[in-house]
Amino acid sequence: MNYISVENISKSFGERILFEDLSFGINKDQKIALVARNGEGKTSILKILAGKDRPNTGEVNYRNNLKIGYLEQEPIIASSLSIEEAILNSDNPILRTIAQYEKALLDPENSEKYQKAFEAMERLNAWDFETQYKQILSKLKLEDVTAKVEKLSGGQKKRLALAMVLLNEPDLLILDEPTNHLDLEMIEWLEEYFKNKKITLFMVTHDRYFLERVCNEILELDQGKLYTYKGNYAYYLDQKEARQDRESVELHKSKLLFKKELDWMRRQPKARTTKSKSRIDDFHIIKEKAHKRRQEHEVQLEINMERMGSKIVELHKISKSFNDLVLLNQFSYNFLKGERIGIIGKNGTGKTTFLRMITGALPPDNGKVVVGETIKFGHYNQMGISLKEGQKVIDVIREFGDFIPLKKGKQISAQQLLERFLFDRKKQYDFVEKLSGGERKRLYLCTVLIQNPNFLILDEPTNDLDIITLNVLESFLLDFPGCLIVVSHDRYFMDKIVDHMFIFQGNGIVEDFPGNYSDYRAYENSSPKKDKNTDQNIKGSEAKKTRSWREEINAGKLSYAEQKEYKTLEKSIFSLEEKKLLLQDKFADASLTGEQIDKYSVELKEMESLIEVKTDRWLELSMKLEG
Repeated sequence: MNYISVENISKSFGERILFEDLSFGINKDQKIALVARNGEGKTSILKILAGKDRPNTGEVNYRNNLKIGYLEQEPIIASSLSIEEAILNSDNPILRTIAQYEKALLDPENSEKYQKAFEAMERLNAWDFETQYKQILSKLKLEDVTAKVEKLSGGQKKRLALAMVLLNEPDLLILDEPTNHLDLEMIEWLEEYFKNKKITLFMVTHDRYFLERVCNEILELDQGKLYTYKGNYAYYLDQKEARQDRESVELHKSKLLFKKELDWMRRQPKARTTKSKSRIDDFHIIKEKAHKRRQEHEVQLEINMERMGSKIVELHKISKSFNDLVLLNQFSYNFLKGERIGIIGKNGTGKTTFLRMITGALPPDNGKVVVGETIKFGHYNQMGISLKEGQKVIDVIREFGDFIPLKKGKQISAQQLLERFLFDRKKQYDFVEKLSGGERKRLYLCTVLIQNPNFLILDEPTNDLDIITLNVLESFLLDFPGCLIVVSHDRYFMDKIVDHMFIFQGNGIVEDFPGNYSDYRAYENSSPKKDKNTDQNIKGSEAKKTRSWREEINAGKLSYAEQKEYKTLEKSIFSLEEKKLLLQDKFADASLTGEQIDKYSVELKEMESLIEVKTDRWLELSMKLEG
């Protein structure tokens, strides 16, 4: 069943054309993700679909009585309302019935009121919906329904807006970055909710695991053209690469044909026959194809990192509390060269506070932070770039100088640097306030990196960045030789970048875990569940007695590199064994072709070989440790 038909729409702002002549459809039960670079018009397309904006040309046709729910990046909710009032302000009669029933429960003396509310619940079969309503509010940490919207943080408002669109149960959900401002627990819950619920989605998200596990179709807007991929994110990556290879071959053929036709044009006399005029018309088409080239500009990050001495950063029993809220309790850690640490934890457990204490922006209550003399921090924080009225993009960079130093004594002009960050000469003279959210984040990232830090601190760097920019940023960070701390809810990003985790568990407890995010999840899922009450009863003095994994291994005879390798090998072997079992299960499928059996057999053999190599190395390190 077709919900929406989009026919030849275009959108521009002044001389700037975002897109033109786009056509596509949305059908019932599709889960579609829209992928494009920042500034190519993703949010504009969502607004047009949601009826919040109109295209300059073309039209959008909707099925009769189609109910649409739209989650904006920056939702606007009346500040005078409470959370409950904002939710009940919708047109969902079941929600109002639930609210009336819960009020009747508070007035047991009025049996008539209770009976009326009870019958309404029965009539609308609202009991299951009430359970779902409470679960959604609980998962999104919105239990205090009396709290006023004006008192909520930006993240809480986004979660409230998400709860509102989910509870209204629209036919079509249009979502703009739904995972922003959600912690990892919320993201994984939302992922499961969308996977298991029969629902129609059209969304923009930078969360690639979310794309992989939720969406069954991807639309890519690339240089003004729309491409459709009937599959998840992994399928999209494979097919996009194949498409670009085909385009490259076609371009090469067009160039050869253009040279041939150009020779013919030069040899032709002035008098033309009808046949030659037709060939001349074809020549101009061939010329256009031959000169068509992909604008494959990528962010090029080539900074000159400051030299790093032997002393990096030392944390000596630091503590931090706000009234009764304990964020850190006598936490100690010595950073080593090249460490790549990821930080996760629920909102409000102290992650951002911890980063601010490291950089000296916030003093600890107790203990001390010792920073080496050669350390130069680069801190990318959630606040983003500070907007100055009337400031242009080029002015932001020129505040650091007209020329920026690069590696090996080279330098680059402010204009050239901005081009490397995908800001063309025309865009460089746009006002900063006119940039999209992702473009502002890209500009802010540029200002952090050009100061040549050797200790990078990135607090939610992936929010609002497009997937193309994320891939380039990941490549840069993998080659970055300095220290790195990343706070992120982007699981794909964390898995690729870090090899060591701090898990902020609340109540001042920070777990030091060797491995990336997926390693940690596998470890958590394989460990027996602890009694939460037992965890909360652990006294600070008892918690301090527990040695970290680094301290435990330092008692042995391994180098630091071997220590990290030893702790990660165990998790890696466990993960490979799980993948091996999944692969073996595939052989039970009776419909497998001979080609598929051969392919899986090769994969299984390679996996078994890798497990054997890693197991041998783990045993070797174990013997060295025990010896």
